[in-house]
Amino acid sequence: MLANPRAVDQSDVLDAVVDGLRSFLRAEVIVRHRQRPHLSETKHQFERSGRFTSEVLDEIRAVRQASAEAGYYAMLTPVELGGGGLGYEALYRVWEAIYRECGSLNWLGYWSVAHWARGPSQVLLQATDHVRSTIVPALLAGTQSMCFAMSEPDAGSDAWMMASTAERTDGGWVLSGTKQWVTNGPYADYALVFAVIDREAARSRRGGVGAFLVPTNSHGFRVDSVIEMFGHPGGDEAILSLDQVFVPDDFVVGEIGDGMRIAMSGVSSGRLYNSARSVGLARWAVAMAAEYAEQRKAFGRSIIEFQAVSHRLADAVMEISAARLLGIECARRLDRGATGRTDLAIAKAYSTEMAARAIDTAVQAHGAMGFTNELGLAEAWQQVRRIRVADGSAEILREQIVKGIRRGELEL
Repeated sequence: MLANPRAVDQSDVLDAVVDGLRSFLRAEVIVRHRQRPHLSETKHQFERSGRFTSEVLDEIRAVRQASAEAGYYAMLTPVELGGGGLGYEALYRVWEAIYRECGSLNWLGYWSVAHWARGPSQVLLQATDHVRSTIVPALLAGTQSMCFAMSEPDAGSDAWMMASTAERTDGGWVLSGTKQWVTNGPYADYALVFAVIDREAARSRRGGVGAFLVPTNSHGFRVDSVIEMFGHPGGDEAILSLDQVFVPDDFVVGEIGDGMRIAMSGVSSGRLYNSARSVGLARWAVAMAAEYAEQRKAFGRSIIEFQAVSHRLADAVMEISAARLLGIECARRLDRGATGRTDLAIAKAYSTEMAARAIDTAVQAHGAMGFTNELGLAEAWQQVRRIRVADGSAEILREQIVKGIRRGELEL
């Protein structure tokens, strides 16, 4: 989770930050997409290998760097790492604004702020002085990026089942194993890799996992494949393999057996991020549907005048409003120092499922046009469908909520 969130009343400050970010997105991101419309078409984004083309990677890097120069890219990064140190409510509102402004088509906007798994974030708070001085500056500037490598083919929701190992050697560690579902894995300059150092401790779920920052050009580090989903010809999720990769002691992050706690701090931020992402995409989709329903005529009237359309839109707006209030209240509790496990589970489970319903309503309001690539609604639905699994599946989150009930963490 983010370190040292600012406890002051941030409403006016956050309003100004969000307004400024929206202006940046319109000037730097949406203009790029208008000038290069092929960027919004998946068939032009990827090489035959499934990786982004060099042009796309150049555009992503340019947006990161422009945002860093404007002061937005690292505003959520802890101050200890050289970032702005804004808290959880800022995290929520910033990402909601990005997805509301950019929707699914102007996707370069997703790179305008350092995502916890792709850029400098709280997962590097315990990095060594060497990493802070030699690697973190490039991450802050947006010239380089990272990825978060925890999931494995046989260790998804139950991360303690990971099979990757780290063995002690002179001056460092030797890592071996396979990682899967690694966001930004095909393109990252560094991978934060989690591996077992003590099998017995890991089996008893009391430690035994280390965190290692691995340069992706290390000998024995390989991107095995890009994972393609929903019929897309490429993507940014990868399967990675490590075959006797040497990692110096200076690249160990945190205490050597404390890797799982570091990992969970990232996952918790991911749950809040995905809650905000869901609300932003839902707002974007329903706003587009409401505008279309006003303009579209059938039987002599705008279709928004028919209750079959208008009531579904009203239901979607009610659910969006509820999800947004849940997310902001969760963020504010985290800013006040709450652990937030149950609150995060509630916010993410409700928001991601709500967004799927809201986007489906938007598709239905558009009729057959709702299926087209041109509108981007199908891509938005695919995004929220994926994140019902990412950073804690809907089933795992419900288990967390039940545990919160049984521990008395919820007032019922």
